[in-house]
Amino acid sequence: MANDGFAIPPGRSGDHPAVFSRYSRWANGRLYDACTDLDRAEYMAERPSFFGSIHRTLNHILVADLIWLGRLQGAPVQLALDHQLHDDREGLRAAREACDDDLVAHCDALDGDWRDAHVAYANSRGDRFQTPLVQVYWHLFNHQTHHRGQVHGLLSQAGVTPPPLDLIFFLREAGA
Repeated sequence: MANDGFAIPPGRSGDHPAVFSRYSRWANGRLYDACTDLDRAEYMAERPSFFGSIHRTLNHILVADLIWLGRLQGAPVQLALDHQLHDDREGLRAAREACDDDLVAHCDALDGDWRDAHVAYANSRGDRFQTPLVQVYWHLFNHQTHHRGQVHGLLSQAGVTPPPLDLIFFLREAGA
């Protein structure tokens, strides 16, 4: 049976942003739930990884999403990719959930012409780019998946069994 919080709207099962925004919200929720099995010290502990801890990796995913969502909505935000948004997992999770809800709403609002559109933006160094919107969505969701995989591995290092995050599990749960 489909979970209404993740159900893919009728007629949108082939719409990449509509599906992947919901998949990301689902996967993020599962990952944050798994993090509650860690005490604060283990959650914040230095670990061999690019961002150095579970918290900082989750933080980076959110920072990147806020940057891309700002570009997509025409309201760019200037944040360093390692900017610390919240010092605690509760604040980070609340911000993550709000961003996921915004991303789902944004993707649901896309009209039929979005596949032919481009987005113009400046990166963190100020270099200007114009990228097909479809490629921006591919990047946004692939980036999330990449770093969620890192957190998945870090949870294993911390002795927590990480949850399955495969897209097919989401699609089955969402009733797609």
